Amino acid sequence: MQNPHSKVKLLPSKPLAFLWHYISARPWHFGGLMVIIFGAASSAIAVQYGMKLLVDAMSSGVRTHTTVWFALGLLISLIVIENTLLRLSGWLGSRTILASCVDMRIDLFKYLTGHSMRYFQQLPTGSLGNRITAVSGAVESIYGGLIWRIMPPVVDFFGAMVVLLSVDQRMALTLVGFAIAVSALITGLGIRGRTKHQHFATQVSKVGGEVVDAVSNVWTIKAFSARNRESERLAQLFGEEARAHQRSWMHVELTRVIHDVCLSLMAGGMLVWAINLWLAGAVTTGDVVMVSTLTFRILHGSRDLALALVDSTQKIGAIADTLRIISPPHDLDDPEPQLVLTQGSIDFENIRFVYQGRREVFKDFNLHIPAGQKIGIVGSSGAGKSTLISLVQRLDDVQGGRVLIDGQDIRSVSQDSLREQIAVVPQETALFNRSILENIRYGRPDASDEEVYEAARHAFCDEFIRELPHGYQTVVGERGVMLSGGQRQRLGIARAFLKDAPILILDEATSALDTHSEAEIQAALSELMHGRTVLAVAHRLSTLSGFDRIIVLHQGHIVESGSPHELRQGGGVFETLWRLQAEGFDTEPSARPKRKKQASDNVCSPDFDTE
Repeated sequence: MQNPHSKVKLLPSKPLAFLWHYISARPWHFGGLMVIIFGAASSAIAVQYGMKLLVDAMSSGVRTHTTVWFALGLLISLIVIENTLLRLSGWLGSRTILASCVDMRIDLFKYLTGHSMRYFQQLPTGSLGNRITAVSGAVESIYGGLIWRIMPPVVDFFGAMVVLLSVDQRMALTLVGFAIAVSALITGLGIRGRTKHQHFATQVSKVGGEVVDAVSNVWTIKAFSARNRESERLAQLFGEEARAHQRSWMHVELTRVIHDVCLSLMAGGMLVWAINLWLAGAVTTGDVVMVSTLTFRILHGSRDLALALVDSTQKIGAIADTLRIISPPHDLDDPEPQLVLTQGSIDFENIRFVYQGRREVFKDFNLHIPAGQKIGIVGSSGAGKSTLISLVQRLDDVQGGRVLIDGQDIRSVSQDSLREQIAVVPQETALFNRSILENIRYGRPDASDEEVYEAARHAFCDEFIRELPHGYQTVVGERGVMLSGGQRQRLGIARAFLKDAPILILDEATSALDTHSEAEIQAALSELMHGRTVLAVAHRLSTLSGFDRIIVLHQGHIVESGSPHELRQGGGVFETLWRLQAEGFDTEPSARPKRKKQASDNVCSPDFDTE
């Protein structure tokens, strides 16, 4: 099993190349499996020959004990060898195939998470997770089919040809020719059905994503009395999926019918031929038994082979559909060099940025943030505030200009090394469905329990955590639904304390707190900000009063810049906003109804508040 921390450079985009990639990663394991299966299938063919010897010995008219017992002993030995090899293949196959599927899922996940946030905003995230699981099942089925359903009939095919040549060359060549024709016919039908199978796989992924989306938005469904409406919508989607499944299913059934007809014709013909040869004295009774058993074995094997190929075609269609979605090149390059942070200065040089299909957010934008400066960012919705902090994290790339940290273009260093130097407290803290301890420790995985507790105390959340029934071991539910918005935000701040990064980004970090709690957290944030470079987006301007500098954005341009005191005295936009808030014309966010925030809001989805 590969190291999950290893870097995946390239994901094969073609299904066969994708499958071969994981076979070539374990050549000795898969090679050993092939050798074992070859031995098992050869033993199975030899069993038929052993049966011929036993029947001939018993029907010769001369009761020779030695010959009979030798034939019986050979037959039993071959059966034991066959079964032993099959069990050995099961042991090695479980280790090899499952380990390969684990590697494959890790690679798919790592490659998927390497896409830009824009990629995730354009696709249903629920179906993406389902696709990785579905591909794992498809790959396991294909590898298993190759080893236990495809290779044995192929070995049987050549083994039977060798054995039947000792009986009658014409019979051997006829059986082989017919088996080839049937396999080619069934395989051709399977290939023709690939579009049906791939369409079905696409529908399965689509429906899976829609179900996940509906369940994750169950509050909205209830609030708008939309259960019947959503049920009708899903019923339509389920119907489309069922019709695609039926077309795929019926194509497989057609293939089976054609094969069964061929099997009946060939089996009957070979038996009639063998009996006529026996009547003519050209073959022995054992030969007739061997021909009949090999005929059924080969023809049943050809059916299994053909159906395995059809099934593999279906699975390959599902893999192709997933690779089409996941394997496109990443929007963001991820170079090897690591960010070397010495001070923490940030520079935006001649930045140009446009969301796809949207207006230009920044054009020739310049901003210098000295190391250790605390800078507040304010402006109306759509001014570019959230886009600015997302560009610092390289969640998207600029179309022009450069973003520099300590003089290093962030596009020239690895994304992980960049983000390791940045702590973020978002407006809506996203939590995993894990314990509180694990969620806080996510900021620094190697932190001790005591360091986690200390970070929680700094964020004023230790007290409420210890009052919970299971304390720090309390599982918070999906996206932290078991906690209030303010509690989730405190955990996000504790996570930032624990990470202890030199650059700190605050995106409405106290928006979900009441006034009393906000005062406590502001004191904690003041401690957290000490000695760091800070970028803070804030709606409540009073939270920025202790900052070194405020910039006011309007349509992607800096219209004001200065200390809070200077801007309040300047009679400009900031002073107007400050006065309106102070006089109560702008209600605080906690008093206003808020829409349910999506995961993409934190990265400024252009579908919502494109800043």
